[in-house]
Amino acid sequence: MLDYEKEAAIYDASRGGEARAEAATEAVLALIPARTGRLLDLGCGTGTVTRRLVAARPGLRVTGVDRARAMIRRSAALVPGAILRADCRQLPFPDATFDAVTSVWLLHLMADPADRRAVLTEVARVLRPGGTYVTTVDKARSHNVGSDIDAVLAARTRPPAADAPDIITAHAGEAGLTPAGEGHFVGVGQGRSPRRTITDLGRGWFSTLPPGAPETAHFAELLSRLPDQDRPRADPVFRLRAYRKPE
Repeated sequence: MLDYEKEAAIYDASRGGEARAEAATEAVLALIPARTGRLLDLGCGTGTVTRRLVAARPGLRVTGVDRARAMIRRSAALVPGAILRADCRQLPFPDATFDAVTSVWLLHLMADPADRRAVLTEVARVLRPGGTYVTTVDKARSHNVGSDIDAVLAARTRPPAADAPDIITAHAGEAGLTPAGEGHFVGVGQGRSPRRTITDLGRGWFSTLPPGAPETAHFAELLSRLPDQDRPRADPVFRLRAYRKPE
């Protein structure tokens, strides 16, 4: 897994920056009722989406939470007074505090089902009755755009996706949340080139291909043979699922 304390400095530049944040924010808000008063952004990272959530709807009170100190420093600068450092599996809020909870690119990091269940349980606890939870699902699969890069990497070992839609829906159901809609957004600027993919291999982007491993070097060699080394392939399309806490 990537070290998000180190990743904070390059996080936005390597993931589409403001254009991606705008697309994500619009898609998330499309699934959140207009009457929402308080919103919790879990795994808020650098705060680019959190800031846009604050600006998008007058009167919406947004709180961001992340565990990485480096991320918190950046998000707190963007959204002063609204960011807390906390573990999403044990949130420091009373029951029924928020009208909505969001998490963009969080659950895919949780390989242990117990961690995912803990997050969904906490989401349900801090949501008010009738509240909405919106999260990204199937992040890794979104990057498979049918390119020549994907063809090269198809042979690598792939564990089951921690954030597969059926898995997240099952965990949500265990926590008392019911499906409430779907959405998507384009990962603007995140289309990979062969050279960028080789760099990502070298810094541990692909969890089953550790930097320095023989298999990693093999895939890097195959990628180096592809044409147009610096031409980005198609942007990924990320999926969203919404869940509701019954009244």
